[in-house]
Amino acid sequence: MDGLAVDLARFQFAFTISAHIIFPAFSIGLASYLAVLEALWLKTGDDIYLNVFNFWLKIFAVVFGMGVVSGLVMSYQFGTNWSVFSDKTGPVLGPLMGYEVLSAFFLEAGFLGVMLFGLSRVGPRLHFFATLMVALGTLMSAFWILSVNSWMQTPAGFGVNDKGQFIPVDWWAIVFNPSFPYRLVHMVLAAYLTTAFVVGAVGAWHLLKNKTDAQARSMFSMALWMAAIVTPMQIVAGDIHGLNTLQYQPMKVAAMEGHYETRKGAPLILFGMPSNANEKTEYAIEIPKLGSYILTHKWDGEVKGLKEFPKADWPNAAVVFWSFRIMVGLGFAMLGLGLWSLIARWRVGLPEALWLQRAAVVMGPAGFIAVLAGWITTEVGRQPYTVYGLLRTVDSISPVAAPAVATSLFFFVLVYFSVFGAGTFYILRMMAQTPTLREAGIDTHTVVRVAGSTPGPTIKTTKSEDARR
Repeated sequence: MDGLAVDLARFQFAFTISAHIIFPAFSIGLASYLAVLEALWLKTGDDIYLNVFNFWLKIFAVVFGMGVVSGLVMSYQFGTNWSVFSDKTGPVLGPLMGYEVLSAFFLEAGFLGVMLFGLSRVGPRLHFFATLMVALGTLMSAFWILSVNSWMQTPAGFGVNDKGQFIPVDWWAIVFNPSFPYRLVHMVLAAYLTTAFVVGAVGAWHLLKNKTDAQARSMFSMALWMAAIVTPMQIVAGDIHGLNTLQYQPMKVAAMEGHYETRKGAPLILFGMPSNANEKTEYAIEIPKLGSYILTHKWDGEVKGLKEFPKADWPNAAVVFWSFRIMVGLGFAMLGLGLWSLIARWRVGLPEALWLQRAAVVMGPAGFIAVLAGWITTEVGRQPYTVYGLLRTVDSISPVAAPAVATSLFFFVLVYFSVFGAGTFYILRMMAQTPTLREAGIDTHTVVRVAGSTPGPTIKTTKSEDARR
């Protein structure tokens, strides 16, 4: 195949999946956040939780729709640019992706209408059930898609037929392949943190304009509790995931760390410029032996360098090295903001912590950037393979010419920036609107708790202007 066609097809898939992945990452966390808000409303009857729920519900609907559209477009490339990959891996990956549609997507789509429009029609309890089902559907979607991607990283449970196709031998081993549990936990926590920092940024934005805004206070407080609690968990999960990657993909770890030589007591290279051409990391700033301790938990542990592997199999070390550092750097910035919020709660209270609020606004996009950086680390680090160690990228592409791929890429870029740029602008406008007690289209002031055999809030509507106030 023409090398240019391969590079263009890779870039096209990278571009479309980069545009897609930020929406599921947001919707996974946001669906769970909505479930928590509605549960708190059912438990306490506090109007603030219902109002915040309805504020984010509209945003969730737009995010979910954009995620579905971007995902559908992306999947068509398996038949256009990557038909050989589809043929070779179809018997294994096809059913997994089918399960994602039959279980997760149908669950989300089936209950989404009730979640969006059914609160005053089906009652609070059935509506809460629908919200839980949507949240469960987003998590199941992550389950199946991460299983597919993890199998491509650490293939297991398969055989090869006389046509060169991967065929299933052990479905349990295929689904729960060696890297899957670590990737699933890491991605779900990343989705929760992505949502937390968006919610925190929106809450901080409104607090900076009006520190008495009860809805903004609730958003900001809940988001920063999530940041303070989940970020340390994510750092630990990332470390465990890294050890799993070291076991099954040592070449990727060597690129991530910028190591070309195999060394005992390897340093931690903080910054530098990896060069595959010169086979070294130039201008390296190092901490002696810390690299071995992080990767092997021994100060004199051996860390393999890229020179242990055929040079034709090396990934682009510079891209992997820097994308990994962006992800890790943002992770520690999130940790710092979470710890800062704990101090602020104790000393002055979150509504009075103006600099914390400003920092939260700046950190709003941090989760999206970290998710993209982590994806680049994972996928570029797997190159030059689509199925790690078994099927090379150059052998996975359809017989297409470079001009054809370039033409489709041009229109993808044009349409994506137009459509999803407009959608993102609309989402930002919705976020900028001040939450009010009229968000739901119902009178939340008349939400009452009924004692006895039917506990929980019930909804009554009124035309009274006094009640609306």
